[in-house]
Amino acid sequence: MNSLILYIDPGTGSMLFSVVIGAAATVFFLAKAAILKLKVFFSGKRNGVLHDAAYKPYVIYCEGKQYWNVFKPVIDAFKERGLPLTYLTSAKDDPIFEEPHELVQAEYIGEGNAAFARLNIISAGVVVMSTPGLNVYQLKRSRSAAYYANLLHGASDATMMKMFGLDFFDAILLTGNYQAKDIRYLEQLRGIPKKDLPTVGCTYLDNLAKKMQSIPAEEDHPFTVLVSPSWGPSSLLCKYGKSLLEPLAKSGWRVIVRPHPQSKKAEPDVLSKLEAMFAAQKNIKWDYSRDNIDSMKKADVMISDFSAIIYDYTFLCDKPVLYVNAELDLRPYDAWFLPNHGKDIWQFRVLRELGQELHADQFGNITEIIRSVSDSQELRELRQKAKNEAWMHQGHAGENVADFMIATLERITKGAEDEQKPA
Repeated sequence: MNSLILYIDPGTGSMLFSVVIGAAATVFFLAKAAILKLKVFFSGKRNGVLHDAAYKPYVIYCEGKQYWNVFKPVIDAFKERGLPLTYLTSAKDDPIFEEPHELVQAEYIGEGNAAFARLNIISAGVVVMSTPGLNVYQLKRSRSAAYYANLLHGASDATMMKMFGLDFFDAILLTGNYQAKDIRYLEQLRGIPKKDLPTVGCTYLDNLAKKMQSIPAEEDHPFTVLVSPSWGPSSLLCKYGKSLLEPLAKSGWRVIVRPHPQSKKAEPDVLSKLEAMFAAQKNIKWDYSRDNIDSMKKADVMISDFSAIIYDYTFLCDKPVLYVNAELDLRPYDAWFLPNHGKDIWQFRVLRELGQELHADQFGNITEIIRSVSDSQELRELRQKAKNEAWMHQGHAGENVADFMIATLERITKGAEDEQKPA
């Protein structure tokens, strides 16, 4: 009897295994969701405050380890207050596992749909995340979670989130007061309820500022250009990578290229081709490290596009910036719905004031342009003004977020108790 032997190559087998595991995890959490919904239904509670065995008063969800700097100051604030905190992460190697604490319950919940399936049934008081898109795609509000807040992870415009990304949160935790105006405009335009909009500061920049202070200054520091763009088809490396890096390679300066973390996932072919093209150029360095502070501290000038790292560099390092106007298509973003289709939002206006625009036809003279970049007193004052607007409560964001979470849970718990009192 002839036997049929099937062969599956290791790559395909690994992919199929991942699919099966992901599907199994999703089915498991969906089953738990069905049970939990029945509990909610028969309990008669519709306010989201269901104190079942799985209930957690304070929850943080971290989408990836690149957001560790966003949440660490909040975690530290909870530790200082002696309060329990649940930290759910989609990163197996999240730094939280390197510093365990008796009050912080950290758990890896998978990535993508597996993570969302878990989050969609969570029983919690206040849930904080930097992930946008709640109730837009797979990430849904759990019926047994009372309150959702989005913690902005950069000192730039909140409307530069993908369309409807912030609409269905109960609160957006702002880095600066200026961000509230455009959010209120969109709420009125779309006829959605007003959110809580406390200005807490920027946890991300607070944490990076501490780290940067601990990095010693370089001895024999060579003049350094940092190329640090955003990602996507309109980004600097995708549109102008070769034509920009060629003259920089010939300059003899140290050039650090730090692609956006998402580029490794979204456009790996672009990066691999550029790395191979400039492999022989010893002054071109590629930086894929988790933190960007080491490269920022070394740099004397930054070249970017529409990336929010411009504001990190400006506020933390107080040095000149060149930017390439890549004609970003704002249609996928909330900014498109603002007056003048978002062309006058804060970050674009400020960038025109404190940065120097670089055109593609100037790349051939880029060394002369960089040498001529003026760092005048006027520019320094403009950078300080922008920093004070976008990064309020400097050094205190973590404690402000923790205080907001605590006060919010007290408020909604009291409201739920008042509802249950007999008339």
